Amino acid sequence: MNDRSQKLIQIRPQIPSAKILPNMSSEEHFQNMTLRPVLKLQNDLLLASFQNYIVKTKNAFYELKLENRMDFIVNAIQKDIKFRNSLKGMLIGQFTLEEYEMYIQNSSALNKRMMNMVIKRLQDQIQFFEKVALV
Repeated sequence: MNDRSQKLIQIRPQIPSAKILPNMSSEEHFQNMTLRPVLKLQNDLLLASFQNYIVKTKNAFYELKLENRMDFIVNAIQKDIKFRNSLKGMLIGQFTLEEYEMYIQNSSALNKRMMNMVIKRLQDQIQFFEKVALV
């Protein structure tokens, strides 16, 4: 493992609830060992990025009811390819070389997991965007 990889792993938060079990699939293992810590590390950047997305869509998000706001998050990530690719880049850029090599072996399934996790994370923190709306 090179110096960059060691430093990346050192700065990641520990997630005790992300268990690794012997019968886990390789995708589940990657999710718990890599994706969860990277998502937690990049949380503030993900929030800022979505906040910027809201502004770029002329604040239409704030005119929606809660349920529709949840759908707005899903649609932004699933349908806006540029935005989704930007989010993926924020996360993949935090992978070690070894993790990246694992990622490219099954990038399609891992991208789906990654974006579902981002959606869930943004939806779980939807109150963050309320505070900004009141400013």
